[in-house]
Amino acid sequence: MTQQLSNLFHEIGVVWVLILLIVLGVSSVAVTIARMLFLWQNRVPVAELQPKVLAALEKGQQATEDVLSGYTGMEAQVVLAGVREMRRGPEAVAEIMAAKEAVEKQRYEKFLNFLSSVGANSPFIGLLGTVIGILGAFSDLKEQVGQTGASRQAMIMGSISEALVATAIGLFVAIPAVVAYNQFRTIVKRTQANTDALSAILLAHLKTTKTGA
Repeated sequence: MTQQLSNLFHEIGVVWVLILLIVLGVSSVAVTIARMLFLWQNRVPVAELQPKVLAALEKGQQATEDVLSGYTGMEAQVVLAGVREMRRGPEAVAEIMAAKEAVEKQRYEKFLNFLSSVGANSPFIGLLGTVIGILGAFSDLKEQVGQTGASRQAMIMGSISEALVATAIGLFVAIPAVVAYNQFRTIVKRTQANTDALSAILLAHLKTTKTGA
């Protein structure tokens, strides 16, 4: 059975592994660019927005909605959801904002699992290609066992070199995907922290007013 499997791998070859890695690499780059554009379009200057929200809360609910509605990012949308339900009181508003933040988090984390999977599995896919290539090289070596000289050595070394290319491409695909995933996860965590900080301003306002409006 071992020989049959070796022959099967030799027949399959390494090309399909390289094609798969190229597809994964192109896909991860496309996802990275799409996520960067998404984050840029939904950026919220929280440091500038905090005093505006404080001032708007003193004027009333509509003024606060007007300030927040100009932003599409998580920080503004979560607090906006709370502002629209200010009449319900701080406890209910806190629950509403927590629910909205959970929904927004899913929007921000879209496709991040794909980047994580590419980063984690591409080296193993490349290693599989290398193993298949080396098995093919040994198969060629067995077929050429009667030959001697530099041509035989060059053929075997060339086969092994081609096999190692799969591992190199796997790493080349994985490293950018891992870097992008870690950066995006950091941004999501920072965005959540900013959201909580902005939400605290609304809750503090509601707790210091009798009517919450």
